[in-house]
Amino acid sequence: MNMEQMAPVGGGRDPETSASHMAVAATAEKELDRWSALDAYDEALVADSENESAAFRMAYHLDLVGEDEEATRLLEGLCSRHPAKINALINLAVLYEDAARYAKAEKCLRLVLDTDPNHGRARLFMKDVQASRLMFRDDESARQRDRQTGLLETPVADFELSVRARNCLKKMGIRTIGDLLRISEAELMDYKNFGETTLVEIKSMLAQNGMRIGQALEQRHSAAREAVYEQLRASGSEEQASLLGRGVDELNLSVRARKALDLLQIQSIGDLVAYTEAELLGIKNFGQTSLDEIKIKLTEQGLSLRDLEGAG
Repeated sequence: MNMEQMAPVGGGRDPETSASHMAVAATAEKELDRWSALDAYDEALVADSENESAAFRMAYHLDLVGEDEEATRLLEGLCSRHPAKINALINLAVLYEDAARYAKAEKCLRLVLDTDPNHGRARLFMKDVQASRLMFRDDESARQRDRQTGLLETPVADFELSVRARNCLKKMGIRTIGDLLRISEAELMDYKNFGETTLVEIKSMLAQNGMRIGQALEQRHSAAREAVYEQLRASGSEEQASLLGRGVDELNLSVRARKALDLLQIQSIGDLVAYTEAELLGIKNFGQTSLDEIKIKLTEQGLSLRDLEGAG
């Protein structure tokens, strides 16, 4: 049977003829002749497009024979009427869940529970839908992590870069996209023969793939900064926590130390305490003198750089 021919045309208003087709459909159902029942329900809807029972029963059988899209269309039509029938809402929610359309499934079930908060089947099915939705999110997150990991491990040589840019990255020991995300622009520009043109070229390549230089570095320091905030709040040090949002200029650092922080684009005290001593000393032209000065200034405020134990 051609399902395209079965789709009810609608528009008719002949309840008597429609009722006679419903009787044929009921007989076919008793005889377990599903396709004949579908034909009869289709005829009933053609005769009377307002026959909700015909639409509901037809959607039920279409679902059983695997015609989910057509069944969904019929049930959506039924559920758009006011008030929507509870059984139609529940059956539509089932189809939505099967199609991984969890938000729509929840919406249908909430309409049922708004009418009947103690509806047993709706309550149980809501738990199933929410569990499936959570599992779907976890699976999607895992897939995204896998895709990101694969991209981070991709050699920079696989991307279209000039010979000059490739050579610069190779000499710096930058082999993968992940390496580029773990280094700052300042570190790149400090390297001999690494110019603005090469930087723009690499930034453009990363942008085309939805990334940017130092992205992983920024994310790590952002997480570390939040951890410091939480630690101070948990210890009741609200005064110190409030300092983290202030600019590093309030520390009254020397010009040499301030320039070193500018290279790292460290603007706030919160940004600064997210770094470890080793990370700061690893920056070109950032010496022990500047580090000692920063440590003293932070200690005066009851703060300190992130220790290695808290380093990510």
